[in-house]
Amino acid sequence: MTDTDQTHVPAEARARSAKLRELLEHHGRLYHVLDDPVIADAEYDGLFRELLTLEETYPALKDPASPTMRVGGAVLDSLPTRAHSLPMYSLDNVFNMAEGREFVRKMLRLLPGADERDMAFWTEPKLDGLAMELIYEKGLLVCALTRGDGETGEEVTANMRTVRTVPLRLASRPPLPPLLEVRGEVLMNKKDFAALNLRQQETGGRTFANPRNAAAGSVRQLDSAEAARRPLRFIAYGIGKTEWAEGSPWSTQQEIMLGLREFGFAAAPGAALCPSLEAVERWYDGLVRERENFPFELDGAVAKVNSLALQERLGFTARAPRFAVAFKFEAEQARTTLEDILIQVGRTGVLTPVAQLAPVNVGGVVVRRATLHNEDEIRVCDLRIGDTVLVRRAGDVIPEIVAALPELRTGRERAFVFPDRCPSCGGQVVREAGEAARRCVNRACPAVRREAVRHFVSKAGLDVQGLGDKLVERLLDAGRVNDPAALFRLEEKDLLDLERMGKKAAANVLKALDEARKKTTLPRLLAALGIRHIGEQTAKALAREFGSLQAVEAAEADDLRRVRDVGPEAAASIRDFFASPGNRELLRALKEAGLCPAEEKAPPETGPSPASPDGTQPGKEGRNAGAQPARPSPLAGKTLLFTGTLPSLGRREASRLAEEAGATLVGSVSARLDYLVVGDNPGSKLARAEAAGVAILAEADFLRLIGRSENNRGKS
Repeated sequence: MTDTDQTHVPAEARARSAKLRELLEHHGRLYHVLDDPVIADAEYDGLFRELLTLEETYPALKDPASPTMRVGGAVLDSLPTRAHSLPMYSLDNVFNMAEGREFVRKMLRLLPGADERDMAFWTEPKLDGLAMELIYEKGLLVCALTRGDGETGEEVTANMRTVRTVPLRLASRPPLPPLLEVRGEVLMNKKDFAALNLRQQETGGRTFANPRNAAAGSVRQLDSAEAARRPLRFIAYGIGKTEWAEGSPWSTQQEIMLGLREFGFAAAPGAALCPSLEAVERWYDGLVRERENFPFELDGAVAKVNSLALQERLGFTARAPRFAVAFKFEAEQARTTLEDILIQVGRTGVLTPVAQLAPVNVGGVVVRRATLHNEDEIRVCDLRIGDTVLVRRAGDVIPEIVAALPELRTGRERAFVFPDRCPSCGGQVVREAGEAARRCVNRACPAVRREAVRHFVSKAGLDVQGLGDKLVERLLDAGRVNDPAALFRLEEKDLLDLERMGKKAAANVLKALDEARKKTTLPRLLAALGIRHIGEQTAKALAREFGSLQAVEAAEADDLRRVRDVGPEAAASIRDFFASPGNRELLRALKEAGLCPAEEKAPPETGPSPASPDGTQPGKEGRNAGAQPARPSPLAGKTLLFTGTLPSLGRREASRLAEEAGATLVGSVSARLDYLVVGDNPGSKLARAEAAGVAILAEADFLRLIGRSENNRGKS
């Protein structure tokens, strides 16, 4: 279906999709921008899935500003560059109020007749992120540029479209400016950053030193699906070039920021208008006191002359505006001794070094351990056990070693040698090409098994209530459990044998496991399995695309990579997981224990099934069982495989139609394959099918075989 085929989209579908987009943008802004959600996540997800289904069923409904466009998918060979309409300047820095007052006196010398007492300042926390410019034409986001060198930036539009706090369409009612360039910071809050680094450690990915580095690396991803998995936010702080049809309605910095809020942008928490430099000083002192509780990492504050007319009179130096200044924080660091380096083994076998420190107070918190990320960091920083080191709390949350102080060495320090054997099982440790982490390859490693069981029942897995880390530890130590499937074979006597476990507590645990067994969805199970690079969002994408665990297992790498949230590394990881005999045995045991979620339901029908010419609807049981249509179909009893991106059908819809027509779907090309249905970018399957003499079908051929033409798809 093309964009001109609007007549084939039912009016109710057009109206519903418009309403869903409006609802999702409204609730998305409440959640991500205003931090004031009024509906549950599950309700939001339901609205999102409904819109996604409509857009997949009727491609003419797709809109560049739709919330469904935020999932990413574009992959680039490199980032193109583009010049900024107006330069993106740096800020001059001051480090105390005396320097701040001198900066204001310089301003006044350039403003004859101005009085410091009459000068108001727009003040806001200086967020430590990556400077970004978003360009809107007629209200639509058309381009996103990093600051770059201030004159030219990298174009990262596809990645920024995935950021929830970036409006794809300006929210305010007309009149909208024909051109609006919005400038701000891309960043992560402290909690999201900590969670991201934890996931990276567990999956063997690269961990980040601080939220700014994480944000910068995420924005510059060549794969926008990977960027979509990162918890990025955009916080606006001003504008670049702007054109208005009838003159700008803004005359102050405060009005700009209030206007950007109306357009749907988030602004820095705590920003305020200060009527004088003394008021700026009081505001800054309050920010320093509250810094510990601030949700984002800060490196100071910014004060801008509020009047845009005065800003224009003051102008710029070669590198910075004369009307704005950054008040920088003093770094919160402390010295201590690196007493030892310990190795932790995660659920994917990754060996993570952890610094054991002499206890030290950093920013009001006693720090005893700090992350070291990987052996490369230890080598680059030339860390030695016994060194005096500088420690800071990265993002005011995660302790990290900033540097060693070699000038304080006594000669008793010793180099750390990364183990070539797993400290838990003594098994072989490998470091694969392109990876920073070393990994234990023994799938039976006690530490790996232990962490795998913990993860399986954690919030990131099945979220089994009442089965916390401590109870899992006791079950593992007692030998009652050695893999996730064993949890679901537990009986009351197994629990009562544990110390401090009564009948009621045991009954609650068994009830929680039984509820998990019954309620577990396919996305949750996929996430719980602990496949490297497969988190909650990727698991949902896989479930939507393939519909069953068996289909994911049978999928080839080419098919996996076409899923929006799956890149080459994730696809390889999935294939490796299902190729392992030990993992296949675990899946068999889970199925025997009753953990085998049914396929996700197909999208709701809007009319008679195409496989039922008499207008009757096949029952749910018939569809799940692969029931034959009422009249013989050319595909009945045939084996069929899809490859590539079909022009109008989503993969799940195409699979559903094939099964309703009596075909059997398979996961790979073989001599037993009857038909290969080919879309765009089919990959290696097409060549193998041609070599094997398999019949090749285009989407139009497939639709004709099942009795449905391209022109009547919207009427089904």
